[in-house]
Order: sequence, then C-alpha cells, then structure tokens
Amino acid sequence: MFYWIMKNVIVGPLVTAIFRPWVVGAENVPAHGPAIIASNHLSVIDSIFLPLYLNRRISFLAKSDYFTGKGIKGWATRAFMTATGQIPIDRSGGKASEASLNTGLAVLGRGELLGIYPEGTRSPDARMYRGRTGVARMVLEARVPIIPVVMVNTEHIMPIGTRLPHIKRPGLIFGEPLDFSRFEGLEGDRFILRSVTDELMYELQRLSQQKYVDVYATSVKDKQARVSR
Repeated sequence: MFYWIMKNVIVGPLVTAIFRPWVVGAENVPAHGPAIIASNHLSVIDSIFLPLYLNRRISFLAKSDYFTGKGIKGWATRAFMTATGQIPIDRSGGKASEASLNTGLAVLGRGELLGIYPEGTRSPDARMYRGRTGVARMVLEARVPIIPVVMVNTEHIMPIGTRLPHIKRPGLIFGEPLDFSRFEGLEGDRFILRSVTDELMYELQRLSQQKYVDVYATSVKDKQARVSR
C-alpha cells in the first residue's frame, strides 16, 4: 500500500508534472509473469523514474548501506528506498553475492518484475561499462525474459555529487525482450554467462548510443578515488 500511495498519489504526479519524462516502448514489458528489467545506470534518480512509468511494481536490489543509516536522515532514506521498491543486499562479494542472487530469484519466483543495473554501479562519466554476469545467471536459472531499458539525460538531472536535481526532461526507452532460452541449463558455464551479459550490454549500448568501455565501472571509480587522495 505504501508503495502504491507513493507512486500514484505523492511522488508520481509530482515528478511527472515537474520533469515531463518521455517514454518509448513501454508495451515491451509483459503485463503478467516474471521478467528482468535491465537498465543502464546514469544517476541515483534512475530508480525513481523507472518504476513510475511501469504499470506493474518493480523491485530493485540495492546496497544495504541505504537501509542502515541513523537519525532522521537514515529514516528518510530507508522510507524512500522502501517506497521505490528497493530490496537491501550485501555487495561485499563471496557468499554475499550468492545471497543477492537468491534474493533476486525469489522476486522472480513470485512472478514479479526485478530491476537490475548490469554495470553494478552508476557510470562515473556517462559512458557504458562492462556488465556483471550475475544478471545472466538469474536469466538462465529463472528462465525469464529480460527487457533492456535505457535512461536518457538523467545524468544531467542529478549529476554525481549533487544534492538537488536540475529541471531537465528525461527519457526512457524500452527495447524488445531478449530471449536466451537457447542457453538453458548452462548457467554454470562462465563463458556462456559472459556471452549472455555481453549481448545484453550490446543491446543497451545500441539503444542508448553511449560510448562503451570494456572495463568494470568499479575499477574506474577505484582509480579515481586513489588519484583524489
């Protein structure tokens, strides 16, 4: 109920009136049944715009740090993340990665939509980076369609490091569902997982026209952090 109220009564109408987003291809999202919505990731507000323009609820896997803050700010952040359908996960790797996978599979097992950012983090410079293979494992294990979607212009609305958004018009482009059923039963093959992930990233790059960089975005961020010290 809280999700519905925030989406349809409070946040949705306000965001629509202020930013006037344009949407293409929303009919590519299935009306029923489980599916993965895989998006590029340009800004923290991607997780606001994307749920607002789907007729169905969508759940995202979000780092658990967003849910553990203290005080009024911590409460507000938790409330916001819950309202936008985000589920806390531990991204520290190892067993935590397996737990994240299982959390996503549980969402799909309930017949719901699961939102994933295959790059694993926001782009540091609006370019598209190499995808993580966790999304491929979910697709093959759950045997669900995956719908690519690209966010347009959101990096200019809420650039990294800013607290207040700029009033600019964003866009959302939903591509046609990708079918990887030919790889069913091969979710344990790391070469297949990389192939599936790369095919998905190629489609996202085609839809977005972003420049593609074949390294992980986290590596670039780590390098930037070392230089800035």
